[in-house]
Amino acid sequence: MNGQPLARLAVLISGRGRNLQALQAAVADGRIPAVIVGVISNRADAEGLAYARNAGLPCTVLPHRDYPDRAAFDAALAAALDALQPDIVALAGFMRILTDGFVRAFEGRLLNIHPSLLPRHKGLHTHDAVLRDGDGEHGATVHFVSPQLDGGPPVIQGKFTVDAHDDAARLAERVMTEVERKIYPQAVAWMARGELRFEQGGAAFRGRPLREPLSLDDLESGFR
Repeated sequence: MNGQPLARLAVLISGRGRNLQALQAAVADGRIPAVIVGVISNRADAEGLAYARNAGLPCTVLPHRDYPDRAAFDAALAAALDALQPDIVALAGFMRILTDGFVRAFEGRLLNIHPSLLPRHKGLHTHDAVLRDGDGEHGATVHFVSPQLDGGPPVIQGKFTVDAHDDAARLAERVMTEVERKIYPQAVAWMARGELRFEQGGAAFRGRPLREPLSLDDLESGFR
């Protein structure tokens, strides 16, 4: 990185941690010029925590049910992140809707990956929605986080053709293996290098505003 310090990356999870694994692998082999300074989960039973601990990553558990309301949980989460001083906060299957105040406090540092071709199918159960609506394509989107649910500026999307024999479970697996594990590490790498930024309410890539999300064709060779 031409002598630049490594970016400080915090990862938030709620489940299996498959995107966390992809990010950690890319950090470990140098594709992402960063250090994972902490993994935070709102669930003590999140499977991804076992992986994180085995990988030697510092972990924090903040069970959301221990807090009286969403604002109290987000305040505790913000305090935990402030202690880590992250340059990038990657939501990796973090199943919490964040308050406006939290998002504003970390604006420009928050990335999320959503399993649909946004703006289609915001929220949960995206694979079922694709089948219900008869969509011909499906995929995932990396975007900056805004107060609007799954509504922040998109960075990169990956898509594939839905097959006649795809069910929701197979779509979920295809989205993860064919798209998410490629585009999320790539987006975080761009951000860690300073090539991807949040500017004037939108995404900017290599000094230019992104008018539309990047695609699988834009992946560098190490992320394909």
